[in-house]
Amino acid sequence: MSEEQQGNPYGNPYGNPYGNPHHNPPSNPYGFVIPPMPSAPPPPPSVPPDGLRALAVALLNLSGLGLGYALVRRWGLMVACWLATGVLLLVALPADPDGAPSGVVVAYLVLLALAAIHGAFAGLRTRLVWPTGSPLAIALGLVLLAVPAGGVVLYDMARDEATEQMLLDRLDQADRLVRAGEDRPFGTAEAGYRKALRVYRDLGADHPDSRAAGKVPDRLKTYYATIGSPYEQKDYCGAIPGLTYLRTVPATVQKRELGTLAEWPDDRLATSLYECGAQGMATDATGWTGLFGDLLTTFPDSAQAAKVAPAVGSAVTKAAKAVRGSDPCKAVERLRALGTQVGDLNGGKADVAEAISRHADRAGRTADSGTYTCGVDQYKDGDFDEAQQTMNKFVADNKRDKRRALARKFAIAAEVASEVPAAGKRLPTLASGGSISVTIKNDSPHPVTVYYTGPVTGSLTLGACGSCTTYSLLEPSLLGFKPCRNTSRNYPQRTIRLPVGTTYFLHKPNAGVGTTPATDTVKLSPGYIYTECAYTTKAFGF
Repeated sequence: MSEEQQGNPYGNPYGNPYGNPHHNPPSNPYGFVIPPMPSAPPPPPSVPPDGLRALAVALLNLSGLGLGYALVRRWGLMVACWLATGVLLLVALPADPDGAPSGVVVAYLVLLALAAIHGAFAGLRTRLVWPTGSPLAIALGLVLLAVPAGGVVLYDMARDEATEQMLLDRLDQADRLVRAGEDRPFGTAEAGYRKALRVYRDLGADHPDSRAAGKVPDRLKTYYATIGSPYEQKDYCGAIPGLTYLRTVPATVQKRELGTLAEWPDDRLATSLYECGAQGMATDATGWTGLFGDLLTTFPDSAQAAKVAPAVGSAVTKAAKAVRGSDPCKAVERLRALGTQVGDLNGGKADVAEAISRHADRAGRTADSGTYTCGVDQYKDGDFDEAQQTMNKFVADNKRDKRRALARKFAIAAEVASEVPAAGKRLPTLASGGSISVTIKNDSPHPVTVYYTGPVTGSLTLGACGSCTTYSLLEPSLLGFKPCRNTSRNYPQRTIRLPVGTTYFLHKPNAGVGTTPATDTVKLSPGYIYTECAYTTKAFGF
């Protein structure tokens, strides 16, 4: 050390820490040495460009974790990569069947690409903090690419699971609709059933490989069993709408999904149509012929269709027996209704249709024959107007029936009894003639029919008396008049013979509107000759 340098701790010829010959060091009154100020770090030495290093940084940035920026000491950009990845995870999770919004995914991929490109430029001339070898960094980047790749795979799995859960939720909603209809009539639950079926159908058609679709066959069995439950409860009439609907399901659901369910409703519906129709026929309810008709048309070869004709025949036989019972008129009405209703049945096999037609004819014939019994019953019950109409119908419809003559007698007696109820206490017979002569004359300008009943029942019609007039009860000169006593008049007349006893007469003028019949009750005794006179009177212009 030179002499000038002794006592100069700074090792420079100027003796100050700043290397400035014109700057004097501060005075040091204490005599200790002042250390020199540290100098600024030298700039990093220039690094030659390295393509492998740039590739390593780019690959590490593609992991989405910004690790490439960490190796080149770009901490702020690394944090930015973290934030972008966090936003993606926040938006995408939990996984949704529709996936993350496409805009967010595209934006994130663009940011990854920009981070990779920018990282490559940054790593081209910047030495890595660690590892020192670019190949090792590249290998690390390739390994870390498994993070986003694995994330995509896991996300797709989570998305598939979310889709499965969504489909299972749809299946559960459809199941609830089916359960809700269990205790309700099909008509009120039909909308829910149809909606549930659409869900089952769509699951099988649109998502055949899903867990929900795998459950559809069992759900369809429950679906059919629920809708068809009235049949199992023997509510055959209530089962028909649901079973009819189930037969339409194969038109909308693939048969491979239905399997044996496609034919499941057929036998049950045929049985329900028969049983409900038979119940309706037995109770004379409306609509039973339509049920039998549907059975014969839809299932003509079924065992149930073969039972229709015997059931109809049994109903006709039962009604025919009832004609001899306590209410023959009701039985006749039943027979007439059966004859008409059964005659309207169409469809089915030829032999069944022929048998049904025979039963319809038998019902009509039996009803015609039973009309007589009905009329007698009405007469006995005092329903004389009804009895008259019934017997007149029997006479008109049964021209070869041996009871026709007596039915005519009942009609005559009923007409008399409708005006004189006492006349109906005795049933008419076919008896005729007697020991007492009764002459019936007509002192009226109108034709008149005379009905009589008692020991003998009959009727006769007398023509109008051309010279006769109507008697006015308001004319004083006619007070105490005696009809049929004018010897100058030629009265239309007939003489009949009747037995002893009370005979009831009904004179019914054939003058049309405004006339009323007259009655006469005569107790015939032996030794007398009787004259019955018919005449017309008016009062106050009537």
